[in-house]
Amino acid sequence: MQFHNGFSMQNEEHFFQEFLDESALCIAGFSYGTIKAFQETIKKTKQGKRVDKLQLFSPVFFQEEDEKFKKLQLMGYRRSPKSYLQEFRKLCFAPYETLDIEEAPTTIEALKELLFFQWSLEDMQKLSMAGISIEVYLGGCDNIINTHKARTFFKEVATVIYIKDANHMLQIK
Repeated sequence: MQFHNGFSMQNEEHFFQEFLDESALCIAGFSYGTIKAFQETIKKTKQGKRVDKLQLFSPVFFQEEDEKFKKLQLMGYRRSPKSYLQEFRKLCFAPYETLDIEEAPTTIEALKELLFFQWSLEDMQKLSMAGISIEVYLGGCDNIINTHKARTFFKEVATVIYIKDANHMLQIK
């Protein structure tokens, strides 16, 4: 299994242990890492390499947010990356206890990619038609993304596991 980390994080896959498929033919990602997992799956299938499953944990989903929202996020990061990331990590765990995570260096470019990424329904359908099982995990108490919009989008091409009381880290009380 290949796992791609969330924005400004590393080694957080233990939070998703109960859901992770440990198979060598699985590609998984959390939050920002879902973009990388998706892109890697597309790349591997184009190269004729086998992938059985794509797991997306709390995938970034800002394609329906307006430009003002995205600009405010970038302004906040530019003003104080440290404060921005501190608040971001707090929101990942809200409304529950914030747990320790390993921080990873990040850039404004990564934040831009996260905010402006557009999921392609067509590419998702191609993966599905190629026999790749796509699983999307969403928390009903996620303070980072709009899970209703994400669920509506992804249910067209994936098995969506909606955990009513879970936050962005898929943590429940």
